[in-house]
Amino acid sequence: MASITAALEELKRNPLQAVAATLVEAVCREEGYAWRERDLPPAVTIGLFLQQVLQGNLCCAAMGHLCKKPLTASAWCQARARLPLGVFQKVLRRVYELERRGDRQAAELWRGHRTFHLDGTGVTLWDAPALRAAFGLPGGVQEGCGFPVSHLLVLFNAHNGLLADVQMAPARRGDLADVPALLTHLQAGDILVGDGSFGGYGVLALLLQQKCHGLFPMPHNRIVDFTRGRAFSREDQRTTQAGVAHSRWVKCLGHQDQIVEYFKPSHGPPWMTPAQWQALPASITVRELRRTVRHPTAGTRELTMVTTLRDPQAYPARALTALRGARWDVELNIRHLKTTMKMDMLHCRTVPGVRKELYVFALVYNLVRSVLRAAARRQQVAPQRLSFADALHFLQFVRPGEALPRLTVNPWRPFRIEPRVQKRRNKEFPYMTRPRSAYKTHLDKRKQPA
Repeated sequence: MASITAALEELKRNPLQAVAATLVEAVCREEGYAWRERDLPPAVTIGLFLQQVLQGNLCCAAMGHLCKKPLTASAWCQARARLPLGVFQKVLRRVYELERRGDRQAAELWRGHRTFHLDGTGVTLWDAPALRAAFGLPGGVQEGCGFPVSHLLVLFNAHNGLLADVQMAPARRGDLADVPALLTHLQAGDILVGDGSFGGYGVLALLLQQKCHGLFPMPHNRIVDFTRGRAFSREDQRTTQAGVAHSRWVKCLGHQDQIVEYFKPSHGPPWMTPAQWQALPASITVRELRRTVRHPTAGTRELTMVTTLRDPQAYPARALTALRGARWDVELNIRHLKTTMKMDMLHCRTVPGVRKELYVFALVYNLVRSVLRAAARRQQVAPQRLSFADALHFLQFVRPGEALPRLTVNPWRPFRIEPRVQKRRNKEFPYMTRPRSAYKTHLDKRKQPA
């Protein structure tokens, strides 16, 4: 473990050096991958891949200039293709676990629990036939007129912002399909915080099955009624009453705070296998609560939540509302990945290639997070106050043995609000609505003499 930790530290100080071979080669052996000594062994390949992403996801033709060696784009792509996808996945997992173990356990817990943020997003892919077939195009776009889009489901550690895992799926698969794969990262007692799409019976029952907890806004299609002893309509029966809550009232915990029983619907969702659905209990007991959230600049709104944290003494409504409000951090983390690190478009043209590229982005993100945490300890400030972009720039231009400088501290603006508008004007060109060949045929006809 000491040698792996030392290799990780060297990897963070200088990702291009092959000194971190202890970590990478150990993972390769665990995956059963055998290699021979060549100019680009596994450690050097992953180190160069890290540098490629750090420098703004350079094109493969520029890698020779980056490493100061006669490296062609074809040779570089072949070196990346030789490494199995499992190596990238396990290196990300190992770096995450090593970074997480460095935390003081009491400081990273919320009322005795680890907390995680779950959310979905999308990235654009290169317009290659293999990627179009695997991931699909957005709705309303003809083939040859747009780019394939992949759906991502990301899981972040809420305490330190580290990326625990990311799942890549076709564009129209939805958030829920990859939830079971990400739940394997949770341990008993962990709390998962997400948006309303995760607040249904399936996710809540899976969490309780793993002795975990969840906190989600109430799904829009669920009726919530805080009336004592009210009537209810069971979801496990085919006849339901319109306008009547599907949950059975159990106990009142206070004003608009109650314990209810959710019944297992008669049919399972498409993202769960029949075996998974059959293993879930016939009903679960959860807590529903509603509170008015007041924001100094955005006004007030009502927030209705469902959670498996049923003890009102250990988990007061005010604390649950604050925990739900902290979920905004996941939006900032995704913005760091897609905007600051330029992950909004992946450049590889094969399905294994884009998956490896995604995991390298996640690895670089975690290395930046480790720099932020180290700087926060030195500067005696919360990691959320430090500039993510400044830490990224440090990693881009760091030299071997260079000490960590003081990073930029952002102003404390808890109630900042900005409109979601664009200032930069787009160029006055129409969107592509026909294949490129059709446009070229039209241009050729215009060139022909009358």
